[in-house]
Amino acid sequence: MKITVIGAGAIGGNLARKLSAAGHEVQVADARGPEAVPAEALESGARAVALDAAVRDRDVIVLSIPFDRVQELADLFASVPSETVVIDTSNYYPHLNGRIEAVENGQVESVRNAELLGRPVVKAWNAALAETQRTKGVPAGTPGRIAIPVAADSEQARRVAMQLVDDTGFDPYDAGVLADSWRQQPMGPAYCTELTLEEMGPALAAADRDKDARVRDSMLERFAALSDAPTLEDVVEMNRAAHR
Repeated sequence: MKITVIGAGAIGGNLARKLSAAGHEVQVADARGPEAVPAEALESGARAVALDAAVRDRDVIVLSIPFDRVQELADLFASVPSETVVIDTSNYYPHLNGRIEAVENGQVESVRNAELLGRPVVKAWNAALAETQRTKGVPAGTPGRIAIPVAADSEQARRVAMQLVDDTGFDPYDAGVLADSWRQQPMGPAYCTELTLEEMGPALAAADRDKDARVRDSMLERFAALSDAPTLEDVVEMNRAAHR
């Protein structure tokens, strides 16, 4: 597939590498220009492009930018054909993004982003840590393979995203419609806890919006209780422990 990744940070850069290695034709764009795309994001064959050219003639566009920057791309996406699958990987953290009234009042994060862009989106790759995505992808059928939830209103778009999740080394879990994607947002039981396909469904079902928001807002305090150099395993265990 022809794929553009907008954003070349930890998640976006990892997706560019993995999707390129899986055989897709991948472009990477950064709002600061092609020269801002780090070499590591291109090491599997992706190429850096200007932002205004990044959305032309694409099968899939992956948005891997901060949650509070999505609205800045509305004009760019006005020209994107309706059949192009747009995948949102962002997460809402008030201590990073500032409190956003619509979300605080109950609007689902990616429903908001779909409205801002004026088009449907898929929610995927948001519920696994960047280091998990970088180091723990394995071939399909591997015992204990980690699952990543995928939510969308279009079944076809959801299936496209699920195939790409599989291509990056994780079991895709059909998480239903976009309105339910709050269940995979910070800091629910399914969020960054490295669950298998069998464990993912019960974890999503156990999500509680009020409790999960409280866990999310206590994240800095919980991180402070870890060692000075917490490992990936330390962070995953911290996330799991919040729901025991």
